[in-house]
Amino acid sequence: MASLGQILSKTFFWSYERGTWQYDAAVILILVFVLLTPREWFKDKPVGGAPVTPGQVQLISQDGSRLTYRVDARVLAPPTRLALQSDLHTALQEALPELHNGNFLIAKIEPLRDEQGVVIAYQVEIRH
Repeated sequence: MASLGQILSKTFFWSYERGTWQYDAAVILILVFVLLTPREWFKDKPVGGAPVTPGQVQLISQDGSRLTYRVDARVLAPPTRLALQSDLHTALQEALPELHNGNFLIAKIEPLRDEQGVVIAYQVEIRH
């Protein structure tokens, strides 16, 4: 019978043949780890644009529960149509202390362009 050290060594160095119960057990343990590990343990967030500062997110108007912000386009990664709303939500949440809880909905997004037609910022209307 193999000692505990030999078993651990063979498992660590993946020395078991395919089709053995030890090989199957190692594969199952790896799958359980990958599929059930909470995402928060790794503090892994996708990198967008440059770090957001409060000066890059400015309140333009407020009408009841509707607030309109101007978000500098440089704080976002080059947007895809699906990711723009998510990136703007994250930028607002990180830049403004009153929105850190993330309990707001983006109602409208308007790109602001310079003379050459390049997007320099986004005007974002939110609802609480």
